Amino acid sequence: MTTATLSRRKFLKQSGVIVATFSLAGPAAIAQQARLPLLPLPGGLNTNRIRQKIVEKGLTSQAECDNLSDHEVHQYIMRAGFSTAEKITNVSGRGVGMDVVRANIEKIGGTVDFRSVQGRGTSFTIKIPLTLAIVAALIIEAGDERFAIPQIAVNELVSASAGAQHKIETVKGAQVLRLRGRLLPLVNLRKLLKLEKPDDTSSDRDGFVIVTQAGSKVFGIVVDGIYDSEEIVVKPVAAIIKGISHYSGNTILGDGSVIMILDPNGISEAVSEAAAKIVATDATKAALDAEKTSLLLFSTGSGAIKAVPLGLVSRLESFPLEDIQLNDGAALAQYRGKLIPIASVSPDFAWKTEGGQPALVFTDQQRTLALAVSEIVDIVDETLKVEIKSNRPGIMGTAIISGKTIDIVDTSYFMKQAFSDWFTTTPDSATHVAQRQRRLLLVDDSAFFRNFLAPYLNVEGFEVITAENPKKALELRDAGVMIDSIVSDIEMPEMDGFGFVEAVKADHRWAALPMIAITSRTEEKYRTRGLSLGFRDYIAKDQHKELIRALHESLNEGAVS
Repeated sequence: MTTATLSRRKFLKQSGVIVATFSLAGPAAIAQQARLPLLPLPGGLNTNRIRQKIVEKGLTSQAECDNLSDHEVHQYIMRAGFSTAEKITNVSGRGVGMDVVRANIEKIGGTVDFRSVQGRGTSFTIKIPLTLAIVAALIIEAGDERFAIPQIAVNELVSASAGAQHKIETVKGAQVLRLRGRLLPLVNLRKLLKLEKPDDTSSDRDGFVIVTQAGSKVFGIVVDGIYDSEEIVVKPVAAIIKGISHYSGNTILGDGSVIMILDPNGISEAVSEAAAKIVATDATKAALDAEKTSLLLFSTGSGAIKAVPLGLVSRLESFPLEDIQLNDGAALAQYRGKLIPIASVSPDFAWKTEGGQPALVFTDQQRTLALAVSEIVDIVDETLKVEIKSNRPGIMGTAIISGKTIDIVDTSYFMKQAFSDWFTTTPDSATHVAQRQRRLLLVDDSAFFRNFLAPYLNVEGFEVITAENPKKALELRDAGVMIDSIVSDIEMPEMDGFGFVEAVKADHRWAALPMIAITSRTEEKYRTRGLSLGFRDYIAKDQHKELIRALHESLNEGAVS
């Protein structure tokens, strides 16, 4: 990791915006300031290394990458999960950081940009508005009228004019755009705002598409032209048009003209039902064909590589050997002022004898467990399909990952071994109420999915009880088990998720519980049926973050009521 220092700072006030500029100096400047001997380390970003990683990760082809300028190549470090590290350690290689910086700056209407010269250093420029009423906006045109759209809502711009790579298609009367193998529903701004003229000869298939997002819905807005981005002062809309959801305000441009500011959330309501159905069907097929999971690969010393879902790992640590001790045959480690269990995947695991002991740290509410490893190997995104189920303790099964046969570790096994009360709650415990408020029932006939999702939910702070089918779940209800939420699959034998939600709502004991459906059957007709029967949310199985959001919302609503 190249050492860097802030060599200069500039704070300017320009057009109501605070601009902070600083540079990351190279080794020569650092050595001169600290009066240290000059080390032969390069300053700035390693452009060639970034180009290599871009192609390796499949973000673009070699030919396209060769045509990118150095500045365009450098922008890839702002992507989530992008890292040029050869190996993952507890200080580098996780591939997080710069994307978080950019996302939080953009949340408050700011921007961040940087320039890097290899061998010299990197200069970052951050622009933050003095007030959140000042935002960066893109000025666009539709039907000879200009509008502004907040730049923070713009994911990307796509040209759909004649001769462009991307084409606007009409399927079953709905406009869609195929973008990188996925269909995107479209809203034509000229038609939406009724700006068409009788003599208008513009083609519905020409123009520019602004790709934006409203909640979990990603869609495109078709416009006639794009001008430039400007810093604008947001003014509230007049009372007479306050009920029109397409607008969030207005602004006065430098030439004195008044234009409306578009609201992507309001425009998203205009996405036609036909387009939504087409896109949902296409997305379902794509998810079934290739559902990717981020996996952390590690070795256990015997040459065998094992894997664990990256979402379950809260930290990578290297424990000093003097902080590890044996107690009644069990290994314990000092971690942040307390003792935690440190387990190994196999009984013949070779513990480190010098230096530090690498380990994966898993956290479930107040419970923390470390799993000792020999070395972190890599992070990969793969379609996880267990080919052979395993009866070996601590192993879910075996899968083919990156062309190799690799065991998938069952983290829930080690949590149960370390904490015998992992799935139980002591009624007279001082934390009984807090734990009960976050207990949920996971119903799915797939043992692998239960074992995969349960630890993931536990890491997010939920206590999880699992049931292999609705019948087992209803037996828990009859036994008097108290829970706060239910997450259920739809496609199950004997009784499916629709029958299960009807059975739950028909009995007063669990009738008031929020129920969330997780399924690969995401067509609109199934979603509509599920919501009408009593599911609070209906979520695709690969949308784990959306599931966590829905669970927190449902439990918070219950706490308020």
